[in-house]
Amino acid sequence: MTSSSRRTPPATSRTPGSRAARTAPQQTFLERNRARLLWGLAGVALVAIASIAFLNATSPAYACTTEWTPAVTPPPAPSATPRLGYVQDDLGRDHISLGAFVKYALCPPATGRHFNAQGEGPVQSGVYGPDDQATPQGWIHNLEHGGLVVLYRCQDGDSACEEAEQAALKELYATMPNSPICNLPPAATTVVARFDEMAWPYAALLWGQVMPMTTFDAQLARDFFAQQGERTNPELLCAKPTPTPIPAATPASS
Repeated sequence: MTSSSRRTPPATSRTPGSRAARTAPQQTFLERNRARLLWGLAGVALVAIASIAFLNATSPAYACTTEWTPAVTPPPAPSATPRLGYVQDDLGRDHISLGAFVKYALCPPATGRHFNAQGEGPVQSGVYGPDDQATPQGWIHNLEHGGLVVLYRCQDGDSACEEAEQAALKELYATMPNSPICNLPPAATTVVARFDEMAWPYAALLWGQVMPMTTFDAQLARDFFAQQGERTNPELLCAKPTPTPIPAATPASS
């Protein structure tokens, strides 16, 4: 008799033609902080680079196992010319990469591992002041070529770094004679440099030979070079001199 009632579905607030609102995706931590993280990593890298540079600048370039002293040798015969200097054990002559740290068994080293690069080993001849950089890795190569290296020590109580002694070292360089065999000028043969790890205030070095000096003696350094220079070094800068032939005997006239 009466029709069944139907419930009308509730009206929605959706505007005709619109879509249901979507929730925006959440950004990850990395996405939100990308710029900060990149700047932070850049800062860490700069600090690391600066630390490495500081360590390289302050770390020693070499070390010494023993401050060498020559063994007692018997005096020469009265009629013989005294041999100047002392022979030191050969430490080899391997080439090493620039900046490599070396621990020398004997100091001052008259042989040993060294640089082989223009301007680094051999080093430029001349007088290196107390604050100048001149390490054995460089000037050992000068010894290998027949050069003379004069070392001075600047520890407590030493006078080698005082103005008068520095002037005397410069005077030695200015008055050095040419080399005894190759006749090379001092600008090609002589290095004067500071070296503190030795038992004496001064020392003159040739390849495999050391002349210790308790006081600076310029003439002794010159005599040492004249007597022993360019005779033991393995790399010659000129041809070996030809021995003077013995004159032939003149036949007796009949």
